[in-house]
Amino acid sequence: MDTKPSAPPSRLAWLDNLRIAVTVLVVVHHAAQAYGPDDWWYVEGRPRSGALAALSALDGTFAMSLFFFVSAYFVPTSYERHGARAFLTSRLRRLGIPLVVGALTIVPGLMYTYYVHYRGYAPISFPRYFTDVYLGLGEKPAGWSGPSWPDLQFAHLWFIQNLLAYSALYLLCRQTARLLRRRRREDQNPARVPGHGALALLTVGLAAATYAVRLRYPLDSWVPFLDFLQVEPARLPLQASFFVLGAVAHRYGWPARFPARTGLIWLAGGVGGAALLFAVGPDADWFAPGGAGWRSALWSLYESGLCVALCVGLLTLFRERCAGSGRLRRELAAGSYAVYLIHLPIVVAVQFALGSDVLPALVAWLLTAVLALGAAFPAAAGLRRLPGFRSVL
Repeated sequence: MDTKPSAPPSRLAWLDNLRIAVTVLVVVHHAAQAYGPDDWWYVEGRPRSGALAALSALDGTFAMSLFFFVSAYFVPTSYERHGARAFLTSRLRRLGIPLVVGALTIVPGLMYTYYVHYRGYAPISFPRYFTDVYLGLGEKPAGWSGPSWPDLQFAHLWFIQNLLAYSALYLLCRQTARLLRRRRREDQNPARVPGHGALALLTVGLAAATYAVRLRYPLDSWVPFLDFLQVEPARLPLQASFFVLGAVAHRYGWPARFPARTGLIWLAGGVGGAALLFAVGPDADWFAPGGAGWRSALWSLYESGLCVALCVGLLTLFRERCAGSGRLRRELAAGSYAVYLIHLPIVVAVQFALGSDVLPALVAWLLTAVLALGAAFPAAAGLRRLPGFRSVL
């Protein structure tokens, strides 16, 4: 009997292609923030579009959950290849270093720009702003408008921060299972691939958990968990669940075994649900960002259904239709993490440069997305070639 352990599965090109697509979607989403939803953003006074508000709401239902799934899918391979200590070291290097550096450079730069242009206080130097306002070591100015005090936040780096926390929890679970000497038996008794019934149950369960959380924390409410983690509780059930599902999918080989017909049916449902959102708009009477009542329950169910349908559907679509590889795609995939890290100041810079009263909202958004993507991917490729950067990015 051959007892030699099987080699870890090779990296899947279609998953890398999906990761590129989700990274592009994140940039497109942030490009729309100044021109669509009536949320706090680094740029104010820009023209607004209902279609971009709907696009932002749609992205919020599934994009980051899908990102967590794809990221988690590669976590077990990394753990099994390197072992616990090297896995933790790698996570701290790849996630922790960019998190700290970004929180001390990218984010305060963005917040200082907002302070100078929109706060209405007397001008101050960046060093003084950093200590007194960003870190909160000075007195809180009168009439402070938020979104929080102090200005210290992690902006888009919240995803990196949460991914680091989830990776640490994964390591803890694996080490606990090892101490309990539990053996993996997926080869002898592989878990059944989820079908329509399992996906429907998942949707209902996620909707119930989402509704329960939103009784206290509505959408766009961010809280500092343990005074460190920047968390949006309203979407935590979806995002955390898809991280877990990504790791479980790797263990049982679900992506390769999942029926294409099932996935494409759910994709069709997700596309239909997205079309409904664009047709009625995110400000429809049945939309409720939180609280008790049937509207909040219906939106929780709708958002959970969209999340499951689009995540399952896009995973299937990319496996079936976007499995190609090549030098350019490999380069884009390798640089997608760096693009995520650096894209936000590029987006905001373009939004500032376009001004507030020259272009229609849709045109300004499209230009912002194209110019930001055109700058971010080459910049990421250049950064990854600098000494010491490749091991982190």
